[in-house]
Amino acid sequence: MSTFDNARAVPRIGLSEEQAQLLEVAEAFCRDKSPVAQVRTLIEDDTGYDPTLWQEIAELGWLGIGVPENYGGIGLGMGELVPLVEHMGRNLMSTPFVPSILAAQALVRGGSETQKETHLPELAAGAAATLALCEDHADWDLQNLTAAAELKDGKLHLSGQKFLVLHAATAQIVIASVSLDGAPALVIIPGAELAERMRREKIIDDTQRAYALDLDALVLPEDALMPQDMATDTLAHIEQAASLLLAADMCGGAFACIDYTLDYLKTRKQFGKLIGSYQALKHTVVDAHQAYEKARSHLYSAAHVFGAQGEGDMAVHMAKAEAGEAYSFAADRAIQFHGGFGFTYDCDAQLYRRRAIMGCALHGDARYHRHKVADLMF
Repeated sequence: MSTFDNARAVPRIGLSEEQAQLLEVAEAFCRDKSPVAQVRTLIEDDTGYDPTLWQEIAELGWLGIGVPENYGGIGLGMGELVPLVEHMGRNLMSTPFVPSILAAQALVRGGSETQKETHLPELAAGAAATLALCEDHADWDLQNLTAAAELKDGKLHLSGQKFLVLHAATAQIVIASVSLDGAPALVIIPGAELAERMRREKIIDDTQRAYALDLDALVLPEDALMPQDMATDTLAHIEQAASLLLAADMCGGAFACIDYTLDYLKTRKQFGKLIGSYQALKHTVVDAHQAYEKARSHLYSAAHVFGAQGEGDMAVHMAKAEAGEAYSFAADRAIQFHGGFGFTYDCDAQLYRRRAIMGCALHGDARYHRHKVADLMF
């Protein structure tokens, strides 16, 4: 049982009935299916996740939550995905869930009718997908593109490189951003076309899998191009959706770090006393808990107003900023309070700290998102 007295407390800011139900189901499912021993076992696995678990997630219908009903989904919004990702983050569950959800959102927002009818039912049923947005300049501006496409003789000729493409090896489709005629564009690439064009990257978070993709001389049919007049809006939507889900993952991780640390402080003795009795440690854990509660309130506020112009954008930026800092602080203190053991890879706090670094690196850290808030305010 959690050492938190209020472990099951749920923020009441905009919590829908669906969110409350999903929160309860996700808590038990993720706890039972992703114990830390299983997480460590999967670090050595090539794919990095359990296909059986992925099938169970698909059977629960979670992949169809953000997909309209007429395309085989459930028709709920991004806010209903937050409780699921929060508990996945709490238990370091690694699957292509978030990349697949974001790919589905790209299609919902900016795909043609034919592309939606072709791919969305497959994604809602359990096909994995991912996004290829990052380039070697490491710019979080999704419209700053060096990868390019040229339309010639009814074919799309691609060039360039993409990096940090999560779970690309098992993705049925990869949606990549490119520059076409000097403007952003999105193309749908069958996973089979990239099998010989990817290499696994070494990233700080060993619980996830990332790949670099070589797009040079890749030729696709013209219908692989998503409507270009929607690309800019789609990229903006992806940034918001990704930031919201990353904030959820990081809030879950921050909780787990505090819980893990509290358990240690209540059992470890030094000089004949429980180390949790020392004020310097107690006060720091309280600081971490306050930061977590603030971040989680921002998270569910953002989930409630997601998609609202202005207010929704600002709420998501604030949630991502607060979650990243709360997670980093909680994981740092977890490592520190475990003493010498905390600085070894055998300490579970190491896994959470690495996930926190990865979460901040994807789609902007706290400083980046606070600049975004300032731009919206002034």
